[in-house]
Amino acid sequence: MSLEFVLASHNAKKVREFQRIIGERMPQAVVHEYDGPEPVEDGVTFAENALIKARRAAEHTGRIALADDSGIVVDVLGAAPGILSARWAGHTAGDEANVRLLLDQVSDISRPHRGAEFRCTIALVVPPALLDGGHEYVAEGHWRGTLAYEPRGSNGFGYDPIFEPEGEPPGGRTFGQWSAEDKNRVSHRARAARAMTPHLVDRGF
Repeated sequence: MSLEFVLASHNAKKVREFQRIIGERMPQAVVHEYDGPEPVEDGVTFAENALIKARRAAEHTGRIALADDSGIVVDVLGAAPGILSARWAGHTAGDEANVRLLLDQVSDISRPHRGAEFRCTIALVVPPALLDGGHEYVAEGHWRGTLAYEPRGSNGFGYDPIFEPEGEPPGGRTFGQWSAEDKNRVSHRARAARAMTPHLVDRGF
């Protein structure tokens, strides 16, 4: 019997990534794309925004909802872009514009000082109709690395092409050059999902 979730995202790539990550740990899980209205993400932390999205998706669909709020934090920018990562170059900007702006902002920074971190917070919301009183849970995952000087690789999305994860040599592969299988084992999102899965099992989901 399958366990169905709705992921509070209209990003098909993210839905597929979640399906792979969750599916590796819970083979019976099926992750559906959200088709409802997007809420205003007016939280000031990743956790607050993830819960806002998950609550709205659970309310709209009546299903167990998952939502992630993730982004990149750059040391020399005081942890920016952070929660503004997806709209760093403006509300209508896409991934390429966000990446280009960030690279321009750190263009004069030498490699030893280009430290950055991907962060992901996953929120789970079970609507009251499925569990008396409902239920909420939040898990986090972090992944350190270094900003590349130019984008490399076409895998993934967002800032993946300019993020060289820890363990790679200087000028090594970016996340955009990693296979989905390798990335899903160790990424910030995989780490958050790994922290979430035992909770799902313990709760009997």
